[in-house]
Amino acid sequence: MSAPVVLRVIEFINKAAGIVLTTEKAYFIEARLSPVLREESLPSIDELLTRAERGDRRLAQRIVDALTTNETFFFRDKAPFDHFRNIIIPELISRRPPGKAIRIWCAACSSGQEPFSLVMILDELKAQLGGRNVEIHASDISEAILNKAKSGTFNQFEVQRGLPTKMLLQYFQKDGDNWKISQDVVRRVNFFKFNLLDDPRSLGTFDVVFCRNVLIYFDRPTRAKIFDKIADRLAPDGFMLLGGAESTFGVTDRFASHPKERMLHLPLARKAAAIPARTA
Repeated sequence: MSAPVVLRVIEFINKAAGIVLTTEKAYFIEARLSPVLREESLPSIDELLTRAERGDRRLAQRIVDALTTNETFFFRDKAPFDHFRNIIIPELISRRPPGKAIRIWCAACSSGQEPFSLVMILDELKAQLGGRNVEIHASDISEAILNKAKSGTFNQFEVQRGLPTKMLLQYFQKDGDNWKISQDVVRRVNFFKFNLLDDPRSLGTFDVVFCRNVLIYFDRPTRAKIFDKIADRLAPDGFMLLGGAESTFGVTDRFASHPKERMLHLPLARKAAAIPARTA
């Protein structure tokens, strides 16, 4: 693959999805796009790119699907889910009237392990919720990975990463060499395609936003824009959770980090000191 083609791919994926790749990723680009060439019977990445640039939306989506990273697992990093169980849900229950739904957005949800983990935690908290409606909306830019999430099917390696055995037996059934999660769990998540570069106003307002392990693929100006979009969609007393390698520091003034909980962030007007730290 020639250097000019590499640069065109880098420009294309940055414009389409905000993802920053460098010329050092040429091998990665070629390895990810080669299967697309074979499946589409195309002679070169140059031809694939040319067709996408000329308006072939299906091929453009295939490029995005191939070049996005979909690393995830159940209860990833543990701490954000402890925050959700021990801080966020109790706080929202105390602040929201019983008839008002609690709305959660999992941005960049990948193959669904994050929102499915939240469903399992909400089942644990059923008595505290007292019949209160909790909506989980989960988005990703990749159509292929959303289809996998909607299928609720995971291989042995995927269910061994972070998922307690008790939950595996409670929520999953063996399906050949794979495991299939209960359709009741799948139905409780609204999966939809969404590009974080787009305007999220049509999505409504959320009480909690999980935007974890995706911002590391964007440059600082793009991260700042995404933080602005999230801040505009987050309730004034809402919560945002980031990945372990992500921070708002030096990027945005719309959020304040919780003083004791590293991955938990609050709208700037919120008094972080009023939120209790997680107890062990």
